[in-house]
Amino acid sequence: MQHLDPALIDKAKSGDETSLAALIARMMPAIRRGAANCAAPGLDFEDAVQEGLIGLFDAVRSYDPGQGTGFAAYASACIVHAQQDACRAALRKKHAPLNTSVPLPEDSATPGPEELAIAGEAFDDVMRRMETQLSPLERSVLFCAMDGCTVARTAQLLGREPKAVENALARARRKLRGAP
Repeated sequence: MQHLDPALIDKAKSGDETSLAALIARMMPAIRRGAANCAAPGLDFEDAVQEGLIGLFDAVRSYDPGQGTGFAAYASACIVHAQQDACRAALRKKHAPLNTSVPLPEDSATPGPEELAIAGEAFDDVMRRMETQLSPLERSVLFCAMDGCTVARTAQLLGREPKAVENALARARRKLRGAP
């Protein structure tokens, strides 16, 4: 363990920012080592470093030199305990949905009422065109294709030849693409 000047610790405890920064700089290797050992779902490296810094601040605030323990050993223990507590908290089952969920894309905006109305009108238009422009066979073949049926399965369901199903599907697509 490294020896730290008691005056530095006293100044940091009294709120001297320069002393606190020097203390953080000296203890940062121990904080980073502890953070590397605390890898867990829901607790990344930087979060573990922050928890270690919180442990160091608690050590500065609560250190009593009269207890006979050196500050470096006391602070190291406080840092490790703070990081282990954070690791245990991250591993609790109540956090499982947060640790295993997939984030939604940032750019996926929910359509507003205007977009929904336009999409509804476009859907109604396509359905009208299907009713007026497609034969019953073409409609049946198109609905089967939209349900994910293969040409062979569609032919079997409709009692038609696979080639007739392929031709009807091609005609339906051509009619729907070409119509305004």
